[in-house]
Amino acid sequence: MTSPEHLATVRSDYDGMADAYTAYIGEAFAGYPLNHVLIRAFADLVRQAGGGPVADVGCGPGHVTAYLRDRGVDAFGVDLSPQLVATARAANPGVRFDVGDMGSLEIASGTLAGVLANYSIIHTPPDALPATLAELSRVVAPGGHLLVAFQALGDAGRAAEHFDHKVSPAWRYSPDHVTGLLAESGADEVARLVIAPAEDPARGFPQAHLLARKPAA
Repeated sequence: MTSPEHLATVRSDYDGMADAYTAYIGEAFAGYPLNHVLIRAFADLVRQAGGGPVADVGCGPGHVTAYLRDRGVDAFGVDLSPQLVATARAANPGVRFDVGDMGSLEIASGTLAGVLANYSIIHTPPDALPATLAELSRVVAPGGHLLVAFQALGDAGRAAEHFDHKVSPAWRYSPDHVTGLLAESGADEVARLVIAPAEDPARGFPQAHLLARKPAA
């Protein structure tokens, strides 16, 4: 489990940068089509399976929650930062946004059609990542999907590495390591997209998007 001290740091960091982060992240997401590829597929899969509620965990100002809802998904957001949740609520009237910890969700087991964690597991320390992914899997119903995106490691020999995120302490992870942890939690890989390092002008990191599914009952 992530320590209370670490959670307090991440919460405070994002509260303090909420306006600047909101101004940046929505445009960055909208302006790069590769960011949307597996999110669109995730939305289609949720709808084809009959729909149901979907949690966007680490939702920030709600830009991806809104993207999912525009595609017919009953999405709601969860974020650690009260300031970002307030921003998301103001930008998306009538949409549910909750303050919460993705590692300890106040959601009943097996009740969601899917969970999306779009660049939010990066603030989970390596020793807490297995439990956090297990928690995301816990709330998804049999046959439901999980989509996790994060800055990745290109070296298969390493599982995790700290990096200099502009807002709060962060780690990038090996896609195979994350896939293995998802499998341990009961969600098997369906597809992955790894964006080449040259596409990241800021740091030159690969970007991983992993889609997994829990077996049907």
